[in-house]
Amino acid sequence: MSEPQQVTDRPPVKEPPANGVDRFFRISERGSTFGREIRGGFATFFTMAYILVLNPIILGSAKDKFGHQLDAVQLTTATALVAAVMTIIMGVGGNLPLALAAGLGLNAVVAFQIAPLMSWDDAMGLIVLEGLLICVLVVTGLREAVMHAIPQPLKQAISVGIGLFIAFIGFVDAGFVSRIPDAANTTVPVQLGGTGTLAGWPMLVFCLGVLLTIGLLARKVKGAILISIVTMTALAIVINSLADIKSWGLTTPSWPDRFVDAPDFGLIGDFDLFGAFSAPGVGVVTVVLLIFTLILSDFFDTMGTVVGISAEAGLLDEDGKVPNLGRVLLIDGAAAVAGGAASASSATSYIESAAGVGEGSRTGFSNLVTGGLFGLALFLTPLLTIVPLQAAAPALVAVGFLMMTQVKQIDWDRYDIAIPAFLTIAVMPFTYSITNGIGAGFLAYVVIKTVLGRAKEVHWLLWGTSALFLVYFAIDPIEQLLGAR
Repeated sequence: MSEPQQVTDRPPVKEPPANGVDRFFRISERGSTFGREIRGGFATFFTMAYILVLNPIILGSAKDKFGHQLDAVQLTTATALVAAVMTIIMGVGGNLPLALAAGLGLNAVVAFQIAPLMSWDDAMGLIVLEGLLICVLVVTGLREAVMHAIPQPLKQAISVGIGLFIAFIGFVDAGFVSRIPDAANTTVPVQLGGTGTLAGWPMLVFCLGVLLTIGLLARKVKGAILISIVTMTALAIVINSLADIKSWGLTTPSWPDRFVDAPDFGLIGDFDLFGAFSAPGVGVVTVVLLIFTLILSDFFDTMGTVVGISAEAGLLDEDGKVPNLGRVLLIDGAAAVAGGAASASSATSYIESAAGVGEGSRTGFSNLVTGGLFGLALFLTPLLTIVPLQAAAPALVAVGFLMMTQVKQIDWDRYDIAIPAFLTIAVMPFTYSITNGIGAGFLAYVVIKTVLGRAKEVHWLLWGTSALFLVYFAIDPIEQLLGAR
């Protein structure tokens, strides 16, 4: 008997729009339903709600050059506000099931690389400036042109790489995979569980969640991912109440003392757009290199996420193009501006949106649900952050599988395509970066085409982009050379 096909492989069944909302978001046209969009919105929120806890921890734990720290409560409010507003704007303006929030990785750069060189206001001003420059790239058409210049097999490889990356994130977040504490004394960088074995009730919740999710997916149960998240959260709450476990990680699954908490908007608007250029002890060259790094990382993280999510949702056209791409990229750039202006760090598109796509989301209507839940989180943060990572992470593992299925579309007999595709897929999870994977694939593609005497087949924009990636990968020796002068 043949293997059952995934829901995402089925061609959309086009039906007449039921009402104006259906017509605006093209829900029926894309083969979706209001039920699927709502379930997808919930699934996306629950798989990325951790940012409400993690972003304040990362930014709040760092000090700027003058020893100042940002308030954790104000950071939570800023994080939730930016995520709510920009996710809804993306849904209405871009009509993609693509949620946005403070970008992991970028917030660490702000906290531990930029802030120690200047004040928090100056650091957030750099984020606003980076977002504005990205918007300029969109308006001039350069950002969209770069995405269209990417060969279709590389787009498919980006999607597959993100699938492996998002599954790896799920394993790491749940504690199923962990870094070996004393890695200097071993050639093995990671291990199973925290000690080389799977131990503890939280790990049992994760493992049961994975089995439940894949079982429901195999049986094609509607709402499989959301059912798993809710069921495992309930189980985690019961286990925690009986065992009083202290090792859940960022979020402990227990009923909070209060359900409502007043938001504090004290950080909104605290930024200095050009303050970094006059910060004492910081040269203009350093500031320019910081902006370049932020732009390149944000630019290609978003590009990979947009392509991967759109491909998984079956929304790419016959030429592999993303619908409403110009508006989507402009909104993403505006999100970076909003994140800096709110002192929440640069906001960007989230690969966890794939969890919503796995639930059936195909339109921006699901963003109204996800954004609405982030809006509620402004007031209900204690209630909405009881979902432990061990209950949400199985969704990332399952979605990683769904995105991995696109690997069959790549022609592995053509080395000029297969090698760049392989590097794109492998480097993303191995370096924990979408940008690094895309850069490795681009550079390999250009080099191999040149070696084969087919350099003319490479779009000029890929030549330029690959040159930028060469600078990106060699940023440290370049900084040392410039510093030496």
